[in-house]
Amino acid sequence: MMAAGGVVPGLPAWDLVTVVALLMEASDAQVSTKARETFRSLPQPILTGALSHDLEPSVLVLLADAYATNATVVEKLLRMPRIDAATLEILAERADEKLGEIVATNEERLLANPTVIEKLYLNKRVRMSTADRILELAVRNGLTLSIPAFKEAAQAIQNELVPEASEEPTYEDKIAKEIDELTEKLNLDPAVEDTHVVDEEGEEQVAEKVLPLHARLASMTISQKIRRATLGTSAERLLLVRDTNRLVAAAAIDSPMTNEHDAMRISASRQVSEDVLRHIALNREWTRQYQIKLNLVMNPRTPMSFTARLIPQLQDHDVRGLSKSKNVSSTVRQLCKQQMARKEKKG
Repeated sequence: MMAAGGVVPGLPAWDLVTVVALLMEASDAQVSTKARETFRSLPQPILTGALSHDLEPSVLVLLADAYATNATVVEKLLRMPRIDAATLEILAERADEKLGEIVATNEERLLANPTVIEKLYLNKRVRMSTADRILELAVRNGLTLSIPAFKEAAQAIQNELVPEASEEPTYEDKIAKEIDELTEKLNLDPAVEDTHVVDEEGEEQVAEKVLPLHARLASMTISQKIRRATLGTSAERLLLVRDTNRLVAAAAIDSPMTNEHDAMRISASRQVSEDVLRHIALNREWTRQYQIKLNLVMNPRTPMSFTARLIPQLQDHDVRGLSKSKNVSSTVRQLCKQQMARKEKKG
């Protein structure tokens, strides 16, 4: 019990921490509980002393679990020569913006442990520029990651070209009016609250909080849009699913966060591509919702092969209404009339 409480006279700090770690798995419940309490609140001199030594990988995992939000501890853990993938994954998964950047610094280690790149990329607290950089690192080195829309993101990175100076629009000029209007709406006083910030390259940019959502998305690269489409909010996905770049639109509709409610709104939009509507039509869970089926039939962008399959699943009064509607194509009206005729014949 003394050892579980961190009291072993004469034992070096690194050995003491290792002993406490071992006792966390003791068969005696009282001892293991005490050891866990001690391990999560190690005195600073003991913790600092232990981290100056080459600790066992099993101890590093436990330290990562207990101190993942402590920047000083994380920095020292990352210097450990025997740190393994399990420890790195914990640090990547729980990192905030600052710690995510620290974990992402060692590119050689990231390439040796692709799962760490996945954890960082899927961590919403990790800044966009960091996620963008490590994703590009993976693609450039031929890694295949298990993250949503990786195929699209990888293709976007491979296709991205630096635009010529003459083609590069001045972002502030393009949306100056929107910024002024939103600043006025938010009641921001530029003399009190700065509407611009300095980015990582030292250049002045308009602060995100004073930009409309569509303007913030428009300023992103294709790979950044794909990450936002995959992990962002419902509002962001509903905008990005309409993006003219098919990789971005595919990432939005393929996102694990896209639900039936989103699909219902998207299926009614005439600004989305055939590919997006095809994806919805092929999703059996979504097409169980009657409104989604009706939206797809009424949407002129839905591939006709899917429209023809869905019409027999509609209620009679909707089929009758569509057969006379000027809001659908003549082909859809004809198919609806044929469906009505079949029903009458059977009746």
